[in-house]
Amino acid sequence: MAMWNPWRGCKKCSDGCLHCYIHKGDYKRNIDTSNIVKTKDFKKPIEKLKNGNYKMKSGLVYTCFSTDFLIEEADEWRKECWQMIKERRDCTFLFLTKRIDRFIKCIPNDWNDGYDNVVVCCTIENQNNADYKLSIFKDLPIKHKCITAQPLLEKIDIEKYLDDIELVVVGGESDYNARSFNYDWALNIREQCIRKNVDFEFRQCGTYTIKDGKKYKIQTKDLCKQAKLANIDYKKNNRIY
Repeated sequence: MAMWNPWRGCKKCSDGCLHCYIHKGDYKRNIDTSNIVKTKDFKKPIEKLKNGNYKMKSGLVYTCFSTDFLIEEADEWRKECWQMIKERRDCTFLFLTKRIDRFIKCIPNDWNDGYDNVVVCCTIENQNNADYKLSIFKDLPIKHKCITAQPLLEKIDIEKYLDDIELVVVGGESDYNARSFNYDWALNIREQCIRKNVDFEFRQCGTYTIKDGKKYKIQTKDLCKQAKLANIDYKKNNRIY
């Protein structure tokens, strides 16, 4: 597994951005998150060692996890990224986006029905957001699709959008002022996934998690651990990521 952030910086664009960890971290370091800039790692996937081998090993590459791959300010740089992704067919590039409505504007001319080595995760957080984004996402030409409902802010029904989805990831919000996360919401989405034979992963609890009518405050370091202890993940498909 590798990380690749060809640019950094982002702009809040949805309800889920309220307590974004990127913005919080930049604020502490006195960095303007809204300033979108290329990083020194821009060409990381194709950098080579003296022996001619790629520095980045084959496998899964988490892409743009400190920004959004489809953010408008990076339009002039993205074409070169697609070229690098094509060159590194031995890697699987996975990116999350809150801007799925920009997808068609951002793909290369030879995209056709998608690249085999690209996974696109559409992020959602509430029903209005899900209905808008997933109604677009379901018709896009993408080989590998997943949905990330994190931070999940309310109970949502996404079953009608699950055709051709490989994985749904659910998680609560992490912040001192986080909005409450109800464990029943995760169980509900899990049942929708099972009915559609879609993989489900409970990624993390929320800082304030409600279970069986009781609210718990969970330390940040334990959010993922507690989610795994719930043991509700559902996997039936052979995914490349």
